[in-house]
Amino acid sequence: MPQQVSEACTRHLELESRIGGSEAAEEASEALDHTYDAVASLLHCDRGEIALVDSGTRAWNMAFYALPLRPQDRILTAEVSYASNFIAFLNRKRRDGIDIDVVPSDASGQVDVVELERRIDGRTRLIALTHVPTNGGLVNPAENVGRIARAHGVPFLLDACQSAGQMPLDVGELGCDMLSAAGRKYLRGPRGTGFLFVREDFMESLDPPTPDVHAAEWTTPDAYRLRSDARRFELWESNKAAQVGLGIAADYAMQWGLETIWQRIRHLADDLRSRMADVPGATVRDTGRTKCGIVTFDIVGHEAIKLKRQLREMAINVSVTVPSTTLLDARARSLPDLLRASVHYFNTEEEIERFVGAITQIVS
Repeated sequence: MPQQVSEACTRHLELESRIGGSEAAEEASEALDHTYDAVASLLHCDRGEIALVDSGTRAWNMAFYALPLRPQDRILTAEVSYASNFIAFLNRKRRDGIDIDVVPSDASGQVDVVELERRIDGRTRLIALTHVPTNGGLVNPAENVGRIARAHGVPFLLDACQSAGQMPLDVGELGCDMLSAAGRKYLRGPRGTGFLFVREDFMESLDPPTPDVHAAEWTTPDAYRLRSDARRFELWESNKAAQVGLGIAADYAMQWGLETIWQRIRHLADDLRSRMADVPGATVRDTGRTKCGIVTFDIVGHEAIKLKRQLREMAINVSVTVPSTTLLDARARSLPDLLRASVHYFNTEEEIERFVGAITQIVS
């Protein structure tokens, strides 16, 4: 997190410790309210179309489980769907009898938009796309998918967990009806934050799965009335310190400029991919016509988890992405466990060089 973000969270927690949680929330009402404006600016939408939740997964689930799906309704998705999302598809298939139609990837590795449009029929009730998968460096062509969805009147849910804060996102240009994202990833916000965008004129077609006293008003002994804005997808209890920090993080990204951030990240990631070609036994597994800051690779004869530990001892942080997190894509490409190096704009060319040097030293 940027220092401004961590300091804002800490100040609010200290305030809670002095005067109490409810009182601190009242004193921080302007900062909390501003977070809706900050996230809305990030996505180029109205503040009433934003809900603040505790994770990107929660945001996605609130949208997906709000959709009124019936037996034989069809969902179109892609091979690079994230495991949590696909588990939800399978859950509703078991519970509601829906059909899941996985659109194959094209030769570049991104979702085949021509095939996606061909598969739309009268039973198609949702297109659900992972914008940037957890492995593979790919950026799916969300704008093209959005145009197809609008042309056919099919709702479009975009998982922007890995793309929010990494690249410009304009929900109007993306053409999505719903967008979910996490605060803790490229946006550099606190852990335990996420947000959901729901287009205003689409909101009434959704039935929030867990309305509470914040999301709705209990009007008569046997009835309630939902809020008119996206906060109908929130819960009354939430981490106010983290929400304050999320607003600061969104402001911080906007101050740098998302286009500037995006160009810097792509430059560093391309540099890393180029340098990895000289590492003995290394294979970069990234696909797509457009690639992002996530660089994934494996090295013959070396376990990813062991390499991660060895790099950590050298003060270099990477993660391991396992096949089960993107099972369909991993099986289609016969992927092993992969190391994932996620560069950001604050990284330097010297750090890229040191990283590749460290990897080379370990495996040579």
